[in-house]
Amino acid sequence: MTTPRNARQRIEQGGVAFVGAGPGDPGLLTLRAVEALGEADVVVLDETVHHRMLEHAPDLVEVVDVSVDDTGVALTAAARGRRVVQAAKSGRRVVRLLEGDPFSHVTGADEALACVKAGIPFEVVAGVATGTAVPMHAGVPLVAGRRRTSQLFDVNGKIDVQSCTADTLVFTGVDEQLGDLVQSIIDADRVPSTPVAVVTRGSTVEQQTIVSTLDQVVSTVKVAKLEGPYVVIVGDAIDNRDALSWFETKPLFGWRVLVPRTKEQAASLSTALRRSGAVPEEVPTISVEPPRNPQQIDKAVRGMVEGRYEWIAFTSYNALRAVKEKLVGYGLDARALSGLKVAAVGEKTAQALRDWGIEPDLVPSGEQSAVGLLADWPPYDEVLDPINRVFLPRADIATETLAAGLIDMGWEVDDVTAYRTVRAAPPPAKTRESIKTGKFDAVLFTSSSTVRNLVGIAGKPHANTVIACIGPATAKTAEEHGLRVDVMAPEPSVELLAVALAEFGAARRLALLEAGEPLFKPSQRRRASARRKNAQ
Repeated sequence: MTTPRNARQRIEQGGVAFVGAGPGDPGLLTLRAVEALGEADVVVLDETVHHRMLEHAPDLVEVVDVSVDDTGVALTAAARGRRVVQAAKSGRRVVRLLEGDPFSHVTGADEALACVKAGIPFEVVAGVATGTAVPMHAGVPLVAGRRRTSQLFDVNGKIDVQSCTADTLVFTGVDEQLGDLVQSIIDADRVPSTPVAVVTRGSTVEQQTIVSTLDQVVSTVKVAKLEGPYVVIVGDAIDNRDALSWFETKPLFGWRVLVPRTKEQAASLSTALRRSGAVPEEVPTISVEPPRNPQQIDKAVRGMVEGRYEWIAFTSYNALRAVKEKLVGYGLDARALSGLKVAAVGEKTAQALRDWGIEPDLVPSGEQSAVGLLADWPPYDEVLDPINRVFLPRADIATETLAAGLIDMGWEVDDVTAYRTVRAAPPPAKTRESIKTGKFDAVLFTSSSTVRNLVGIAGKPHANTVIACIGPATAKTAEEHGLRVDVMAPEPSVELLAVALAEFGAARRLALLEAGEPLFKPSQRRRASARRKNAQ
């Protein structure tokens, strides 16, 4: 039988890691869980929410779904165990993602026993238990004040409701049996007016919580059209929710935010939005591609290596990436820039240089733009500057502001197209309809090209949608397309843009509370207004 002492060594050679995936938020994965995913050849899962956790796995990892068989029938624990064992054959490293904690999961232990029977080595990576994490995210303490006892149950097993005597009860895996469960709790002498909280998609930015009482909760959930499975919390501890609700009161909680960026650049912005409770939806509007004629960039990069330039100026992360890829293609690294003075616009570009081992010599002290860079750029001095030439790699559609300004200061500039931005294909019809009809709460524009391209491929966002722009130039383009700009980042940074939108959301929420208005999201404003008008 597998022992803790040698489990890790054997897993590295092949075997199964039963990993607690927590209640749904990838941020709740343990460090060992992330490490195991990074080593995986195969990931076995049965929850759609776990697909977001695959970002920690290798790009070519094999994914096996053990939720249902070929006819759509849910697999038994034994059938799941057989599939896990099969995936681990030939010494492959398998990660089995299980909701919550592996040995609290309804089939976790059975699947591990199947590995024991087959002689497959395994380890167990503890996870954040659903029964404790979801109440916490709903603002409901399991113990508080004089209420010192709690009991956790999974309804997939047999429950003796008469034994449910604790102050606070938590039931996981509840779905169609909600009505029967509630009635059995009442029959076990719980007061019908006892508070009940029903939570779905707990710990994720799609979390919804309904608070009711035992005798009313079934109809309340039905009216709210809340879809299972649910975590059901019963007890007076729910009275603390108004004071302790920290998750659902985030400034952008539940906001559906459109992120029109390239696939490579959307990740950091989406992560920042999720921290504020938003639900980002990434829609590619541009694709970054090599220049049609690569000879110019090839010549410039060779000249840079040969010492032809005094300065190189990176005005975007994509420009840096284009030059870096050329150098790697030649078998070179960051040392090829030794002896060059390096300028960078934007903190992301500067940080990417630092990550590559290069500390930029010049970053604008003020506005992070070509204008800001020019304001700090030193004029050419024939005594101090042995070479008077600047290498400026940029996009094919970039303005010539920087090149013209440098020439005016006495520099010679090789203004080189390092990459092209190409308009992406239109998004699905459902997404286009959501954009036009105001089902998105906000749209974040990170460049003028994202404005032009989104309007070109999907249409103009609805008037109720909050428009956020990364800087003045982008805001101007948005206004030229008839859009009202509500939010602008203090500096051209995607992280600061997300922060600015969160501050806008927090101010809006406070204003609604002070006015005694319901906490409608921007996408709900039009429908709410229509309902009030019809009521009159």
